[in-house]
Amino acid sequence: MKITMIGAGYVGLVTGACLADQGNDVLCLDVDSYKIELLRNGGLPMHEPGLEALVKRNAQAGRLRFTTDIEPSVHHGTVQFIAVGTPPDDDGSANLRYVAEAARSIGRYMRDYKVVVDKSTVPVGTADRVRETIGEELRTRGIDVPYSVVSNPEFLKEGAAVEDFMKPDRVVIGVNDDDERATQIMRAVYAPFQRKHERMLVMDVRSAELTKYAANAMLATRISFMNELANLAEKLGADIEQVRLGIGSDPRIGYDFLYAGCGYGGSCFPKDVRALQRTATHAGLSLRILHAVEQANEAQKQRLVQKITARLGERLEQRRFALWGLAFKPNTDDMRQAPSRIVIQEILGRGATLCAYDPVAMDQARRIFRDEPRLSYAANPLAALEGADGLITVTEWKEFRSPDFAAIRQRLAQPLVFDGRNLYDPKLVAAAGLEYFSIGRAELSYS
Repeated sequence: MKITMIGAGYVGLVTGACLADQGNDVLCLDVDSYKIELLRNGGLPMHEPGLEALVKRNAQAGRLRFTTDIEPSVHHGTVQFIAVGTPPDDDGSANLRYVAEAARSIGRYMRDYKVVVDKSTVPVGTADRVRETIGEELRTRGIDVPYSVVSNPEFLKEGAAVEDFMKPDRVVIGVNDDDERATQIMRAVYAPFQRKHERMLVMDVRSAELTKYAANAMLATRISFMNELANLAEKLGADIEQVRLGIGSDPRIGYDFLYAGCGYGGSCFPKDVRALQRTATHAGLSLRILHAVEQANEAQKQRLVQKITARLGERLEQRRFALWGLAFKPNTDDMRQAPSRIVIQEILGRGATLCAYDPVAMDQARRIFRDEPRLSYAANPLAALEGADGLITVTEWKEFRSPDFAAIRQRLAQPLVFDGRNLYDPKLVAAAGLEYFSIGRAELSYS
């Protein structure tokens, strides 16, 4: 099948590469000429495990191509995926400018039947706007060409996106009730990913659009709920890790997204929680729970700094810290809304210096913080520790999980560990002569 992917960013590139890997002829369009040239030369604009090999293999086979030329891209695909960015506006609502531009381009150049698929995360009602925009362009041209507009939200976790696409737990398709042609085409697109059992959920368009926001809002709610409980556990002398095991064993609750920490970040949860609240406001409702979720998350990003200043004082001049982890989660270089950014800003703002290490996100940090003189970067985790007044862990990379605590103690000027992800057993850390501060657990020191 011939498929056009409008947008070669995170969602578009993963989706396009995975569809090409199943034998489809995929053309990826992006207006960013630098990105397209990078992809043509075998590079990637982001870090995602497994994606580089997937793109290279399918590009070499001729099944995956990249262009900045809009008209040929519209002519190419019977299926036109819109996978462009929907950044937040100042009021938190999703900015649909790029979606509208994609729809106008399709309407401006299409000559035969198209299935236009909203893959971007978009508010309820966007499919109607896309349909109207295409129709307006066709009327301007004075032609009548049939087309369908489908909602197909993505459920890709950064760091596991290729696996999520190849082995989906569900494929949500929103179509008009009587649009059997579009339904069958979408079934054909996703048939290779459903060989073991049916994973496709076909529903009305607006329900599909809401499903994406509802899923992310639910996961964000679980995270903020556990972080609130963690703060309470500290006050009561309880251990949030034991609480997590106790409630997660209930099959109605489960263990996923119950880890306490220093807050969530990334490109999805913060943006989607705000966008869903704006959607509700426009509908005359207030989503009070989500307002609390957002407030709790912003407060949680300050918890590590609060622990540091409680131990060392509000002013941190002459202090130096090691920071392990910059990305908002492991297996990605994405630092959008990352808790590390708050930690860095607050620590530097109090006069301290930082030496950071992250396996893949240090280039991103350099772009964000530019020439900040008090922020440096280490070649490895242990090098960041030299002479530091404390270690701060923010991202749960695997290589941080089982460190040599004796080596950490030897390199630190002060034996302090501030663990924002509860990576370590407090007793093991304390036994190595380190003072340990985590989230929702008792503070321990060597005695």
